[in-house]
Amino acid sequence: MNLKIGIVGLPNVGKSTLFNALTNAHALSANYPFATIEPNIGIVPVPDERLDTLAKMYDTDKVVPATVEFVDIAGLVAGASHGEGLGNQFLAHIRECQIICHVVRVFEDGNVTHVSESVDPLRDIDVIKTELELADLDTREKVEMKRSKGNPAKNGEELVQYLSEKPVIYLFNVDENQLSNQELRLKLATEVAPSRAVFVNARLEEEMVDMSKAERLEFLKSYGVEEDALSELIKAAYKTLGLQSFLTAGKKEVRAWTIKRGATAPEAAGTIHTDFQRGFIAAEVMKYDDLVSLGSEQAVKAAGKLATVGKDYVMQEGDVVEFKFNVTKK
Repeated sequence: MNLKIGIVGLPNVGKSTLFNALTNAHALSANYPFATIEPNIGIVPVPDERLDTLAKMYDTDKVVPATVEFVDIAGLVAGASHGEGLGNQFLAHIRECQIICHVVRVFEDGNVTHVSESVDPLRDIDVIKTELELADLDTREKVEMKRSKGNPAKNGEELVQYLSEKPVIYLFNVDENQLSNQELRLKLATEVAPSRAVFVNARLEEEMVDMSKAERLEFLKSYGVEEDALSELIKAAYKTLGLQSFLTAGKKEVRAWTIKRGATAPEAAGTIHTDFQRGFIAAEVMKYDDLVSLGSEQAVKAAGKLATVGKDYVMQEGDVVEFKFNVTKK
């Protein structure tokens, strides 16, 4: 499955700067509202060090990570649900995303205008939340009008994706000194739910775009940070949406696949190809840690840790899988 994250927030909170850092796409970033009118879209690999380890074990140069699509949606303002600031266009883009990344400004900078002329993270969160709720109210009214006119059930409310019901991750854009301010982080995280709070400095993230992985980690550590924004954000998104990864490995390629937690082996097979699910027979499953510690598939099998599982097997994070299937041609 493909993960699509919509980046939203008020103007001048650092959305496009963050998007540049996440995708290295160099989207327009400017100190005025609506610098982004059409959404910028970037598809980036999900960081997963296990893939490089497996690539060495299987002697393959082809590594295919899972991906996430980021959509940088123009800044919303109060009144967006009624068309303020081209709001209707932007709200439509949010509807297409599975999860919202709400960028909230915490940093103070007199050179960067705030639409409300002051920095207040919780107030700004409420502004965006209210606009999404008002947009949903308008949608419900339209659905009800269609029902009143006797339109088919396919236009019914049960098929509508309401914006305010979409899961949200709050990405607090802090200044360099606030990155290590644990009291501030705890206060803000508690307001929105700790598992859905991510703290970054978007400018620092953007500065790291051309750095190597080792340089990025060293740079972040100098500010007391262990992971970059991409890793933190994707972890939060996977946790919030109930997602996990399984792996396939061989001489041809090493690859990560994204599935829902609780997915069965046939459902996981279906993410590779619908025929795999339709003709599913069994799956051979190894744990990633067993494979790495023992050194090879043969060693895993000799140790009795290669399991052949059937249709009822529930996939686990990091399973290394080979599917057995048979599809009869009609």
